[in-house]
Amino acid sequence: MNRRMFRGFTLVELLVVIAIIGVLVALLLPAVQAAREAARRAQCTNNLVQLAIAIHNYEAANRVYPPGTIEPTGPIRNVAQGYHHNWIEQLLPYLERSVVYDHIDRSVGVYHPNNAPVRDLNISGLLCPSSWSASAGYTSYAAVHHDVEAPIDVDNHGVFFLNSSVRYSDVTDGASQTLFQGEKLILAGDLGWMSGTNATLRNTGTPINAVHAVRRNVGGMLGPPSTLVGDNFYGDQGIDSFETLQANPATDTAGANGEESKPAIVNGRPTVATAVGGFSSDHPGGANFAFGDGNIRYITGTIDMQVLQQLGHRSDGQLLDESY
Repeated sequence: MNRRMFRGFTLVELLVVIAIIGVLVALLLPAVQAAREAARRAQCTNNLVQLAIAIHNYEAANRVYPPGTIEPTGPIRNVAQGYHHNWIEQLLPYLERSVVYDHIDRSVGVYHPNNAPVRDLNISGLLCPSSWSASAGYTSYAAVHHDVEAPIDVDNHGVFFLNSSVRYSDVTDGASQTLFQGEKLILAGDLGWMSGTNATLRNTGTPINAVHAVRRNVGGMLGPPSTLVGDNFYGDQGIDSFETLQANPATDTAGANGEESKPAIVNGRPTVATAVGGFSSDHPGGANFAFGDGNIRYITGTIDMQVLQQLGHRSDGQLLDESY
């Protein structure tokens, strides 16, 4: 009788095949991740493009750029107290969000219960795809209020600050050489996209990506800033949480009695209620920025600080090294 011999794979052959597949997957995954990050960065760029277009449409209609924040007196404190209606709110009609704009009660501050439904909205164009998106009511983008670390006030050198009404002609350094907006991380104590505090205003006095968020994992997803107060957002200057800062507003008056003042920014993080901070992103190596002429550029964290500060000043009149 003829016997048919059926030959299968040996264990060694199976192990070799599995090893080859593992190597191929290991080689492929970085490329896939890089492609996904490139797509997210492109979407983030598009978000900034839409904000830039809205700002230009606002300026064309009103002959001034929108105020960074509105408050009777300054400096602005990063606490949920005050009027604090901001530049993003003014842009809503130019972002095709007229219904949202119409639901805002401007007779009261942004933290009033009347504005809670609007304040808690998730507006997709305000969130970078590379950032967490588990909760609504926040933004990944901030406007430039100043060229150095200082409180948000009426004498800032940026384009968007306290009660600002900057015209195009006031940007004497040129719109193509002046930063208007950039990315920022959503950290503990963030007051949301409606708040005209450091939640939506930043300066160029701190290196890009100087701060890296330490976030807890909540249910498998990155949690909102309100769940992160234990991460000591306000540094190691004796302030344990954002709630502690709100309960002790005098913290930012250290040095008033003659003792040495605490630094306003430590490791890129505010330590006092009037500190603002700089720009950061979840993109590796840098962040996206929008210039006044609508140009969107990715600026790395290695940019010279003098150049970065010049870009945040609307009218310093200094020669700018554009090699960044």
